[in-house]
Amino acid sequence: MNLLYSEVEEDLRSAVRSVLADHCPPDAVLARIEGEQPYDPALWRVLAAELGLAGLAVPEKLGGQGASAREVAVVLEELGAAVAPVPFLGSAVLATSALLGCELADEAVAGLLGRLAAGAATAALAVPLSAAAGGGFPATVRAGADGRLTGQVTSVADACVADVLVVPAVGPGGPGLFEVATSAAEVRRFVSLDLTRPLSDVTFEGAAALPLAAPDPAAALDRALLTGAGLLASEQFGVAQWCLDETVRHLGERRQFGRIVGSFQALKHRLADLWLDVVSTRAAARAAADALASGAADALASGAADAAVTVAVAQAHAAGVAVRAAEEAIQLHGGIGMTWEHPVHLRLKRAKADEIALGTPGRHRASLAPLLNLPSPA
Repeated sequence: MNLLYSEVEEDLRSAVRSVLADHCPPDAVLARIEGEQPYDPALWRVLAAELGLAGLAVPEKLGGQGASAREVAVVLEELGAAVAPVPFLGSAVLATSALLGCELADEAVAGLLGRLAAGAATAALAVPLSAAAGGGFPATVRAGADGRLTGQVTSVADACVADVLVVPAVGPGGPGLFEVATSAAEVRRFVSLDLTRPLSDVTFEGAAALPLAAPDPAAALDRALLTGAGLLASEQFGVAQWCLDETVRHLGERRQFGRIVGSFQALKHRLADLWLDVVSTRAAARAAADALASGAADALASGAADAAVTVAVAQAHAAGVAVRAAEEAIQLHGGIGMTWEHPVHLRLKRAKADEIALGTPGRHRASLAPLLNLPSPA
C-alpha cells in the first residue's frame, strides 16, 4: 500500500486547483446556490471536456484517460475543498463505476461511456444518495416486458443536471441496469441541506429504456456504491483540510486583547487535535483509494475482507472528522463564521450531507464487525 502522492497526482491536483481558483471562487458559489441553477455548467465543461476529468476512470480504448481511483480521489479532494457545484460524484464516479461493471464490449455500454468520457453527456446513477453497498438490489422501479420503466427513486444526486440516467430496475428476467434519457423521466428537484449538490426525486411512467448488458447487475451496482463510498472519503478529507487551513489562517490574522488569537494556548490545543484527526483522515482516504486502484472494487463486491475493511474504515472515520472540522471552523471564526456571507457554512452542509451518503458511519462500522470477527454494534 502506498499512501504518498505521485508526481502525476500532484500535477493533476495543481491543474484542478488552478481551474477552481479561476472559475469557482467562494463568492461565485454563494451567489449560484441562491439562483435557479445551482450547478456551474461552464466550470463543468472545463473540467469534463478540457481537463478530461469526466472520463478519468474510463479505459483509453473507450475514449477515457485510463486513470485509477487514486487520481479520481485527488480530484475529489480538490472539488470537496472548493465545494465545487459540478456533478462529478454522480457522473464520473457513481454512474461510470456502474457502467464499468457491465460488459464493456456491449455497444450501448461502450457508447455511453464514450459520451461521458468526452464530456458530451452527463449521467446520474438512479439510486438514493443514502444507498449503501450490500443493501440489496432496489425494487422501486420495474421494467415491463416491453422494456419500459415504471416507478420512483427518491433523493438522487446530480439527476437534475444529468442527460442520462443509469437505472437499476427489476424486470421479468430479474434485476437489470437500463439507460434512460432524463427527458423521459420526471425529475423534481427539492431543497436539500447541501445546496451545492441538489437532490431530486425521479419518477418513471412508462419511460423508454435501453438495457445495458451486465453479467451481474447486482454486483455492478454494489461495485459502484462501494467505489463511491471509498472515494467519498477523499472528498470529506478535502472539506476537512479546507476548514483546518482556513481556520489557521483566520486565527493567525485575528487580534483580540492586543494579541493574535491563534497565540492562545487553548486554541492551539484545539487546532492540534483537529490536525491529528485530519491527517489520519488523509491516511484512511488514501488507503481506500489505493485499495480501489489495485482492483479491489471487484474484490469488494465479492466480499474480500481486507479491501472491505479499508473502505469501511475510511468512510466511517472521514465522515465524522469532516463534520467536526466544519463545526470547529464555524465556532473559531466567531461571529463572521455564523453569517451566510462566509463560505464555511457550505462546508458544514456538505459534510453533514456526506455523512449519510453511501452509508452512514454507523452502517460502515456495523459492516466491519463480521469482517473482523467482532460482535456487531447494537
